[in-house]
Amino acid sequence: MGKIRLTTAQALVRFLDNQYLSVDGVETKFVKGIFAIFGHGNVLGIGQALEENSGDLVVYQGRNEQGMAHAATGYAKQKLRREIIACTSSVGPGAANMITAAATATANRIPLLLLPGDVFATRQPDPVLQQIEQSHDLSISTNDAFRAVSKYWDRISRPEQLMTACINAMRVLTDPAETGAVTLSLPQDVQGEAWDYPDYFFQKRVHILDRRLPTQAQLAAALKLIAGKRKPLIVCGGGVKYSGAGEALRDFAERHHIPFAETQAGKGTLLSDHPLNVGGVGETGCLAANLLAKEADLVIGVGTRYTDFTTASKWIFQDPNVSFLNINVSNFDAWKLDGVQIVADAREALTALDGRLAAQGFESGWGEQVAQAQSKLLKETQRVYQAAYSEDDFVPEIDDSLDREAVFAEFTRLTNSFLTQSSVLGTLNEQLPQDAVIVAAAGSLPGDLQRVWRTRDANSYHVEYGYSCMGYEVSASLGVKLAEPHRDVYTLVGDGSFMMLHSELVTSVQEGAKINVLLFDNMTNGCINNLQIEHGMESFTTEFRFRNAESSKLDGGFIPVDFAAIAAAYGCKTWRVTTLAELKQALEESRHATVSTLIDIKVLPKTMVHKYLSWWRVGGAQVSQSTRVNDVSRMLNEHIDQARRY
Repeated sequence: MGKIRLTTAQALVRFLDNQYLSVDGVETKFVKGIFAIFGHGNVLGIGQALEENSGDLVVYQGRNEQGMAHAATGYAKQKLRREIIACTSSVGPGAANMITAAATATANRIPLLLLPGDVFATRQPDPVLQQIEQSHDLSISTNDAFRAVSKYWDRISRPEQLMTACINAMRVLTDPAETGAVTLSLPQDVQGEAWDYPDYFFQKRVHILDRRLPTQAQLAAALKLIAGKRKPLIVCGGGVKYSGAGEALRDFAERHHIPFAETQAGKGTLLSDHPLNVGGVGETGCLAANLLAKEADLVIGVGTRYTDFTTASKWIFQDPNVSFLNINVSNFDAWKLDGVQIVADAREALTALDGRLAAQGFESGWGEQVAQAQSKLLKETQRVYQAAYSEDDFVPEIDDSLDREAVFAEFTRLTNSFLTQSSVLGTLNEQLPQDAVIVAAAGSLPGDLQRVWRTRDANSYHVEYGYSCMGYEVSASLGVKLAEPHRDVYTLVGDGSFMMLHSELVTSVQEGAKINVLLFDNMTNGCINNLQIEHGMESFTTEFRFRNAESSKLDGGFIPVDFAAIAAAYGCKTWRVTTLAELKQALEESRHATVSTLIDIKVLPKTMVHKYLSWWRVGGAQVSQSTRVNDVSRMLNEHIDQARRY
């Protein structure tokens, strides 16, 4: 056995450079590179190791630790979890900045390797710069906060601990059932400590994607359940996309005439024009899927977590005898909603189930209802895509109690724009290149996209909605562009999310990784404004307004922001548009730009797409001085009574 004397950080870098993943016999390098923001807690450890010998790992310079970790998540998501970029930060605030990104990755089941610096293992210089101290437990550091949001967490307090920690990190990162954020905390003194590592630790490792097969007993239980149902509805989750099970799902649906609805993560696995694709389901679902969901007597959930937005808080499936068949590689998810479980890879399970069900001659009893629902969806999509402002009788899609005449008058005076959000989306859906990737995450845009966006190419719909993290959009777009440099990438982001985090826009310029930011500015956290008014409140601290000196409240005038000027200062090519003609011209010109672009689109508030036949349970006041709030509370209880308890 040979030995190699290396520092802990040098050994870590060499190990990461030799990790590969094999999927159906196709072998790829698993760790593409490392995003880094160096500080005193990592520059002389991991920083030195990367400078001396980074191997084939590409080192990227992040601007904000959360931003670079979102970029790494976007990269792994776009690569269907088959390649990753690790992230290293300094100790303390730099590390803490990555916690939100860790939670985003874990909620979405996306592999993310985080390597935050940590305080001294020896404790000799304590308290060091950026160290918190807990008097009841000196072993606690900022990095312990990662425990709640990591699928695997470890602290390397001795150089030799690195080996088992790294092996376990790869075990989790490459496991489709358990993947998420993995955090290896690296005390800054231990990073530089040397040890004689066995050379076999650095040998090339090929991790094989586990395509777990369904058992005969599971298949038999599923067949028995399906045989007694007439109106099954498939819910296509992200697990279908990550498994590469799109063709298997298509064959299964077509052979047995079973319509399929989509979650945010599953959307785009099969294109929108498929005759059995009824679109998004649930709280942000579309008209077609939600119409069928209410009549479905069997829900076949494939690779879905069944979030409250998918099930409309367990309310959307109204048939009193509805059952659930859950196909999921995760045992945890397969047990949800008291369903019959097939704990297996989505592709393998669908293929096995398809053959056996075909032998029984099963076909659903939906008849023409699927085509009729799709026809209604297409007409509704065209309606909202063509929604235009008219001064005399305009009623926005969100027709609530907001004093819209005053709001519209003020907004149009400041912006000279009468654009509706839904018409802008329609123009984008028509004008963007067919193979372009759109990226979104928070605000009203994910709901609009799931309801009416028509996918036209594989893996072109990249929406993070497991955590709905504001600030994911721009950063993740960089990751998507690094993952697929030959595709155009478009960020669909609201003004609120953009202001929260857009640091990696600079990194995109640095890397020559062109992304195109489509910024929807309505001077409001629009979806939350809709939510509060829908539930009996007035508009309260969700519009972006100056403080009023007379009332001492934030009910002064709108705060106009020139987002194009912000991006231009970073070196981006920018446009400000207030008409569809200007938007089309800007889109055309942006295609020829050689740097990242931003189009500042001023859209009227309340012109996003409304919900369809859904309900969402949120925490509301049970007693109030407001009659409207009390009425909503009574309605809430009525819906709870109609929903499943678990």
